[in-house]
Amino acid sequence: MPEPVHIAAIDAGSNAVRLSIARAFSALDIEPLVNERVPLRLGEGVFVRHRFSEEILKKAVKAFRHIHEIMEEYGVTKYRAVATSASREARNSGTLVRRVKQATGLRLEVITAKEESRLGREAAIAALGPESPPNCVVDLGGGSLEINILRDHSILQSAQLPVGTVRLMTTLGIPGTIRPVQAEQVRRYVRALLESRLPNRPNLADQLAVALGGNAETLSNVAPGPRREGLPTLDISLLRERLPDILERDLRERMKSYGVRRDRADVMGVAAIIFVVLGRYLNIHHFLIPTVGIREGILQEIAREAFSRKEPHRYTAESRQMLLGTRSFARRFEYDQRHAEHVRELSVMLFDHLQPLHHLHHHARVELEAGALLHDIGHRITHRGHHKHGEYLALNGDIPGLEARDRNIVAAVVRYHNRKSTPNADHPAYSALNNNDKRVARRLAAILRIAEGLDHSHRQRIQDLRASFQRGAVTIQLRTRGDAAEDIRDAERSSALFEREFHTHLYLRPSNFSRHP
Repeated sequence: MPEPVHIAAIDAGSNAVRLSIARAFSALDIEPLVNERVPLRLGEGVFVRHRFSEEILKKAVKAFRHIHEIMEEYGVTKYRAVATSASREARNSGTLVRRVKQATGLRLEVITAKEESRLGREAAIAALGPESPPNCVVDLGGGSLEINILRDHSILQSAQLPVGTVRLMTTLGIPGTIRPVQAEQVRRYVRALLESRLPNRPNLADQLAVALGGNAETLSNVAPGPRREGLPTLDISLLRERLPDILERDLRERMKSYGVRRDRADVMGVAAIIFVVLGRYLNIHHFLIPTVGIREGILQEIAREAFSRKEPHRYTAESRQMLLGTRSFARRFEYDQRHAEHVRELSVMLFDHLQPLHHLHHHARVELEAGALLHDIGHRITHRGHHKHGEYLALNGDIPGLEARDRNIVAAVVRYHNRKSTPNADHPAYSALNNNDKRVARRLAAILRIAEGLDHSHRQRIQDLRASFQRGAVTIQLRTRGDAAEDIRDAERSSALFEREFHTHLYLRPSNFSRHP
């Protein structure tokens, strides 16, 4: 098993700089270690003067020194640091990036609004899991409001509105207490921009809407709704009722009454107005609060990259000989060559896409290919119990290039390639394997079961696939030719060993993704 990796994500937003450090064991198993928040208001003054002041630049360097010290304390080896709305608008953002690099060695990246939206959206989708895809994801920050309207994870409409809390406070000159005339000004500003950016007004009644960011999390404590999907929600009707109380309080009163930090108390009034207007415009009654954001999106991508194979698979002379001998042996048994080769191709695609999950050595890929080529040879003896006959033939047949350890693992993969047999210590050949080889055989068999199921019809209807990782789940998107429902159902029925071995749920979904995303 590969060693765990300590990873970090840094989000330099308009209101604060946030650090998240985690220990990643795989693309799915990410253990949070520490979260640090530095109330550095990069957006202060930028949305009026479009420059970072010298004072802010000095504070930023100090904040990043503190963050760097924490990262070194936890032994972080992989990270990504991003800056968002305020840094995009500051004409001297290059100075910020350069000074942070000089002082700490950290590479700060000013990302586009599209990239910021993507990271938050992916974090939300992963947090909810494949059974609860969101129809709307909004992210209210200090500089902007990001809105994504989705269907089956595909974007139908999206908009970025320059109505972040810090931006509106500074550009409209709003202090802690918000007078009715100022509140109305904010409402009209937000409404006008919604109408201009989303003119085809979506009606999201009864749809699953998600809100990201510290503003939404704070307001969900002020106006909590019923829990949904095991997560807290923000009740827009209740927020509307409590809005006058929020607006008439000054900074200290908000801190005391709502138990919030100073830098959150001063923006929560503006945030509340924005959410009330947004809820009414989109006809949303409750926002789900998954307490994730772009940092979680970054951590997921770092973990997936850390456990993925960086180089394309290259066959050695020995592995080529092994597959050549396996094919030659399989032909003696009048097997369905097209089916066997297609199952081999599907197995290889699954192996490569699931590398961040299974962590198997590249040679196991060749063993999987051999098992796929031989998985049906037992039919030559009899159809009933063909998996056991196939195991016997793989163990005892004259297969050039398949020797010793490889032969034993491949035979086990053939034995357990379908639902009729489960790895068991009472099976002599399996029990003779050492613990590591048993683990390899189980994982390869689990993958082969899915691949074999995906060609249950023997009609090669699955053309391509892609894996994505969510909370406690792996989703395999399938590009199909014709009606592949029969194959998908059989693969789903064959997923028990996979889910048990990898401690995750498996979902198979038809998709129209392009070959080159």
